[in-house]
Amino acid sequence: MSDSALFSQAQTRWQNSVSGFEDALKLQARVVGNIPSDSSAMTQLVLASQDSTGALQAAQAGNQLLALQSRQLSDIQAELAANGRATALQQARNAATEAESEAQYQHFSQYDAYSPTSVSMFGSSGN
Repeated sequence: MSDSALFSQAQTRWQNSVSGFEDALKLQARVVGNIPSDSSAMTQLVLASQDSTGALQAAQAGNQLLALQSRQLSDIQAELAANGRATALQQARNAATEAESEAQYQHFSQYDAYSPTSVSMFGSSGN
């Protein structure tokens, strides 16, 4: 494989890894950004549940709490998936780099380009 092809493949793998980590970071930022509003919503829903006068109001407040928790769980699931993807891309990149390095070493080690010879320096003969 040519050097340019190796470089191109390595660059593609690097870009895929960066993209995976970028997606994970964006998702984490979104989840973290939701924390204050989720906390506020949770507080309001708990208060509404405690202040409810009838079974229907209490049930509605409970359903809203469950919906909020479901969204939070969905966010966590998406974050775990994005982190898993980023980690898998990095592991694949590392494995490919290792395999390419081994192939390059095997290719390089086939050639015995060095052969010791006597060298004459500064007019002297011999070593």
